[in-house]
Amino acid sequence: MYKFTSEINIIGINPFVFVPIKILEQLFKDAGKSKGFIPVCGTVNKVAYIQTLVKYKGEWRLYINTSMLKNSPKRIGESIEITIKFDTTNRTLTPHPKLINALLKNKEAKKVFDNLSPSKQKEIVRYISSLKTENSINLNIAKAINFLLGKNKFVGRDKP
Repeated sequence: MYKFTSEINIIGINPFVFVPIKILEQLFKDAGKSKGFIPVCGTVNKVAYIQTLVKYKGEWRLYINTSMLKNSPKRIGESIEITIKFDTTNRTLTPHPKLINALLKNKEAKKVFDNLSPSKQKEIVRYISSLKTENSINLNIAKAINFLLGKNKFVGRDKP
């Protein structure tokens, strides 16, 4: 676990901190890579978080969302204490069985889904997996299939 203090910055509407270079280099070594998404976990002001370290516009950033730090968008310029380490936890998401069945029943939608980028596939799977009621699961699977068929938006995304 690595520890540092950093000032909250913002890019667009997204609060973030820069991770010190020496810690970044160690995280890359721990992860066995220095490209793509790096899963990390730790604490922000002693509150646990699970997050992904990403490179955007040439800089590695740890985004500080409101689940990590209350009112983070209003705290730009504030200095926070951070611990961080490479997260070895398996983050693989299993699609909801009803989504799998719906894709198997609709070959055209499945083909579009299979050709989406992994991040867009994950977005659909994560959204449906987060739903609580059978009614909302069924409703949103229907919306997802129609989205894949180019009939409507889904989770704020335009047609694929």
